[in-house]
Amino acid sequence: MIDTLHTTRRTFLQGSLSGLLLSVGFNGTVRAEDARKYGADSMPGGTVDNPHVFISIEPDGRTTLIAHRVEMGTGVRTSLPMVIADELEADWARVTVVQADANEARYGNQNVDGSRSVRHFLLPMRRAGAAARQMLETAAAARWGVPASEVQARQHTLLHTPTGRRLGFGEVAADAARLPLPAPDQLKLKDPAQFRYIGQGKVRAVDSEAIARGQAQYGMDMRLPGMVYAVVARPPVLGGKLRSVDSAEALKVPGVLRVIELPGFTGAPMFKPLGGVAVVATNTWAAMQGRKALKVSWDDGPHGTYNSASYRAELEAAARRPAKVLRDQGEVMQTLAQAKPADKIAAEYYLPHLAHATMEPPVATALVKDGRCEIWTSVQNPQAALDGVAAQLGLKPEAVQVHPLLIGGGFGRKSKPDYVTEAAMVAKQMEGTPVKLVWTREDDLQHDYLHTVSVERLEAVVNAQGRPTTWLHRTAAPSILSLFVEGGKGQMDLEAGMTAINVPYDIPNLRLEGAEVEAHARIGWFRSVSNIPHAFAVQCFVAELAHKAGRDHKQYLLDLIGPPRKLDPRTLSDNWNYSESPERYPIDTGRMRDVIEAAAKGARWGRKLPKGHGLGLAVAYSFMSYTATVVEVTVDAKGELKVVAVDMAIDCGPQINPERIRAQMEGGAVMGLSLALSGEISFDQGRVVQSNFFDFTVLRHAESPRTIRTHLVNNNHEVPPGGVGEPPVPPVAPALFNAIFAATGKRIRQLPLRDQLQA
Repeated sequence: MIDTLHTTRRTFLQGSLSGLLLSVGFNGTVRAEDARKYGADSMPGGTVDNPHVFISIEPDGRTTLIAHRVEMGTGVRTSLPMVIADELEADWARVTVVQADANEARYGNQNVDGSRSVRHFLLPMRRAGAAARQMLETAAAARWGVPASEVQARQHTLLHTPTGRRLGFGEVAADAARLPLPAPDQLKLKDPAQFRYIGQGKVRAVDSEAIARGQAQYGMDMRLPGMVYAVVARPPVLGGKLRSVDSAEALKVPGVLRVIELPGFTGAPMFKPLGGVAVVATNTWAAMQGRKALKVSWDDGPHGTYNSASYRAELEAAARRPAKVLRDQGEVMQTLAQAKPADKIAAEYYLPHLAHATMEPPVATALVKDGRCEIWTSVQNPQAALDGVAAQLGLKPEAVQVHPLLIGGGFGRKSKPDYVTEAAMVAKQMEGTPVKLVWTREDDLQHDYLHTVSVERLEAVVNAQGRPTTWLHRTAAPSILSLFVEGGKGQMDLEAGMTAINVPYDIPNLRLEGAEVEAHARIGWFRSVSNIPHAFAVQCFVAELAHKAGRDHKQYLLDLIGPPRKLDPRTLSDNWNYSESPERYPIDTGRMRDVIEAAAKGARWGRKLPKGHGLGLAVAYSFMSYTATVVEVTVDAKGELKVVAVDMAIDCGPQINPERIRAQMEGGAVMGLSLALSGEISFDQGRVVQSNFFDFTVLRHAESPRTIRTHLVNNNHEVPPGGVGEPPVPPVAPALFNAIFAATGKRIRQLPLRDQLQA
């Protein structure tokens, strides 16, 4: 049985001293072979002096593996320990997985964001398991007085191959613990053909049984003796301040204990609480009723006039005039000016703000006592939570302890732990009493770190064959930069590098420009970030070009991508400044072509369809993976849409946990459809209009496609791993809208769809 526990550094060390305590230090030393394959920057977190402890083996053979990344449905709390177990040759049935607390010095980066858990930690986890295996083999060889080359680890047993003698892992664990780590050039990783668990789909998620039984502990499940509950009335407009509060009626509500004013942020929003008024009570209902009874007056500040309709007009104007050049090749402006009107095509695409709308809203429990703060919460970035609490309370980081719990949906929202700091601020005023601070659904939607609103304008000049010879893309969207730099404008290179700078099309004249527009809301990263608006515009525009040329969309797209080749993204633009190594992750057009072919084959692209049926295609390269989607729809005479099927193909390099890859693809399809059909956050007088799932609707079961097929392409361990959590989303909306055009002949360029088919 696999148990999932929580531990502290102290208790883990105490429990493991009797067995093998393996400390694996990420000291930046990389074998030449690994450097060539993965890139010298593949060690996450850079140089880390303190050892990272991942493996403990008791004398009876019980094995504990540390999961230093937090689980939010991607399966990482299973996949990374599974990788260690495979290289270790551990029997998975004898493994216990322990969730690590926040400890950057010990574990390196623990932020579950950017689809990078497996990308960054596959090799280090393999090396950890392989090092332990070799140490156990060496210890057994010494016990027998034989060469280590004659000993092999097999499923928790050490075998002397010439004689058949055997020892259990636990029998030599103490001896192995005293041995030095294998030198980097002596470490022997398994050949992929030897994997027992990696890529085999045989390991059940460590949390699955607890989740099925309702025993899993999410942030909302946390209970402590004497715990009280808090909710916060926050400024309804970004940057707003509290003018006055009358709490007399709130304090009359049965169960309400205190009303506490919280200071607002200064400077850039970052991960700082918005401020406001906290109501503390003996239960959440009393706290919420107390909040309703508050008489609060707000100063809305500079964003009090923010309105989505007028802001869209600003973005459209910005996208129609020259802006900062981010990629420039050939003579784009000259060829556009000289082209005949019949040879030119232009289109604008609009995407609104989007909310994460996780099933579990933000929640955190905090206890401040004796100069220390202890936190229990569902958080993607435990270290940011620790740092934020320490800074706000004026504590040293070592005086703060963060225990990550299961995350009931994150999508990037819970890597921004403002709610954790809020809980600590209230707990400081209730010293010695644990405080659970809960966000309601209304709080979550109206105070989110939203996905950016965007207008994307594309123009092209086509030749006699309908092929573009000139491509101009202007993007206008408030930037995540505004989160960190007060008044920050213009998409960062990181954002522009997502399906905009790096389009791999064989076009001689190509230019990308980014407008500098102001943010009026907290802009944060969202599942797949700027790949969503860029891929929507780019992939819909390619479909429009194919239609203008009178050609099959799939073949047109393949021709535009060109023959298989590898592109260094730095050769595309001087502005390329993405977070991943271009040597390690060149753009491989052959892999992109493969996923297009796989998705199209799965959907039986090219078959004759009845009237009102349509197939739509889109592809995207994001988070170092290649994903293509084909959506099949029907639209009846009344304009009623039904999504019949979705075919998704992904090439993420090595496939570590196929079952979780399929789950992420299916979830990405549903989320992508939900956003495309109805997802929208809008503003009026600086306030979010939507408040709950009745007006920010998500896809219901009856609306979901009955068929979602996932096609896993190129299980290749010779390339570094790509992400899986985020890449499914970007191609979904453009594939859907291209399918709608195929079914109806109606071109829609605005998200969400809502009732545009009936208009």
